[in-house]
Amino acid sequence: MLKALFSSKARIKLLTVFLLNPDEEYFIRELTRKLDEQINSIRRELDNLKKIGLLRSRVKNRKKYFFCNKDFVIFNELRDIILKAMNNDGDLIRKIGKIGEVDLLLLSGVFVGKQAPVDLLIVGDFDKEKFQGLLSEHSKSGKDLKFTSMTKRDFLYRLEMKDKFIRDLILDDKTIVAINRLKKELEKIRY
Repeated sequence: MLKALFSSKARIKLLTVFLLNPDEEYFIRELTRKLDEQINSIRRELDNLKKIGLLRSRVKNRKKYFFCNKDFVIFNELRDIILKAMNNDGDLIRKIGKIGEVDLLLLSGVFVGKQAPVDLLIVGDFDKEKFQGLLSEHSKSGKDLKFTSMTKRDFLYRLEMKDKFIRDLILDDKTIVAINRLKKELEKIRY
């Protein structure tokens, strides 16, 4: 399946368009203009993505429209890969991971293109001054980030108490888990 997913430049462009806009429908000529690719290449790649189950199609007004199958086995994982690859904030994530013992880093809001109470949730024992420095450095790029930070102990307590803020953030399928050293604890929330 992975070989079929990442084997051509046109396919990567299509994956990006469809996974970043999962509620949209596109017809072939629209995609050729949008992606600046040949029609035969687009048609072939759409057929390939449809065969593996990532895309579906329907005819409307004598045009064939393609759209994402959100029930595809690895839809959320692929979307996360595309978001991380497209996101220039990967450097920020790596730097945050090096400022101490970061047990959990969740990305939401501006990182996934939606309104959310926070853009970053950082859990662990880390250097708060370095973290503030990273955020102020990042805000120079034009993005002010809303964040919440807490100790592992506070996070686990709030998780146990079924805190609405924490649950909503974790259960949101658009939230990206950038660092996760609390896998066992997070699995419990899903049940």
